[in-house]
Amino acid sequence: MQIVLALVIGAAFGATLDRIGATNPNWIIRMLALRNLHLMKTILLAIGTGSILMFGGQMLGLVDVMHMSVKSAYVGVFIGGLLLGGGWAASGYCPGTGVCAAASGRKDALFFIAGGLLGAAAYMVTYDSWKASGLLDGIAGGKVTLGTVPGSKFEGMMALPGDILGIVLGLVFVIVAFVLPDSLVGGGEEVAAA
Repeated sequence: MQIVLALVIGAAFGATLDRIGATNPNWIIRMLALRNLHLMKTILLAIGTGSILMFGGQMLGLVDVMHMSVKSAYVGVFIGGLLLGGGWAASGYCPGTGVCAAASGRKDALFFIAGGLLGAAAYMVTYDSWKASGLLDGIAGGKVTLGTVPGSKFEGMMALPGDILGIVLGLVFVIVAFVLPDSLVGGGEEVAAA
């Protein structure tokens, strides 16, 4: 049943990504160039709303904090993030939007997916070298959060309660989504559906 639920949620998420334009590389490139911020505003609103609901749900006892997963912080994550951002800007896809774009029939997304799989295979083959370099060693305590969430197994970097911090940051994201103009550069031109 879990796999069926995962497939249904994944399909709904993919359909939503397609509906908001995230599977069209032209929308993403215009967003990254700050010419059309419709997609950025949607992303900020979604992250902010999700944060408010998750941390508010934890405070009300509706969300079990033991399901919270925190990835380790290490230098390689930051290098990987820069590579992902560069690839996202160059191709107009991130891993999720690339798969959704391929599912919606975009053939260029298939090349993006092939490149991602090739990169993952190259990392796998060279993993021992990366591990020996120290780039995969934990920093800042490894698995940490900004604030401590009561009942979780993760340490907080600040004395602030993580639930409150998550709600406040979520509210900031929602506010920014509403006050952000449609464009910071140029006239905020529309993107023709490709």
